[in-house]
Amino acid sequence: MVKRVIYIHGFNSSELSAKAQQFGAWLGQQPLSCEYITPRLHFDPRIAIMQLESLINDQTVLLGSSLGGFYATYLSQQYNIPAVVINPAVRPFELLADYLGAQYNPYQQIHYHLGHEHVHALKQLYVAYLTKPELLMLLQQMGDEVLPYQQALQYYQACQQRIDFAGDHSFMDFQRYFDTVVNFLKIT
Repeated sequence: MVKRVIYIHGFNSSELSAKAQQFGAWLGQQPLSCEYITPRLHFDPRIAIMQLESLINDQTVLLGSSLGGFYATYLSQQYNIPAVVINPAVRPFELLADYLGAQYNPYQQIHYHLGHEHVHALKQLYVAYLTKPELLMLLQQMGDEVLPYQQALQYYQACQQRIDFAGDHSFMDFQRYFDTVVNFLKIT
């Protein structure tokens, strides 16, 4: 059976994110047998998780960035799925509480309202303790200007980690880690 690679985008992003596109283009040029899926996720975490769960099969591996890293962590631990998380949001429900109200996602070109129910839904998905840290790899740039990198280093301390001392939230020069991602996720 062919490996299914799901890329999970972040908050106010889309399947057209630079990292999703770069990795997909690179994968398409490799002699690998895999299916690459980059779903457009709904802003409501409850719907986004259902969208992702509907795509999971027994050959699924995950790659998630920012809020997508949070979702990937939940799914990894819930369904025993290997995942690579890139500058992940560890506790997004704390951060997004400051963004309640009207939102615009420029990548999906939609207006929506971020409410307390969405923040509560994120709290419900939080994995307080990683029971299967061997399923996760952290890619973190300490120059991330959006999320506190210290949270990720601490939370994923029992996981494999690749840390860059500079960089930013977009994870500069992501292509340097493509082979690392493929090897960890055992994409052949």
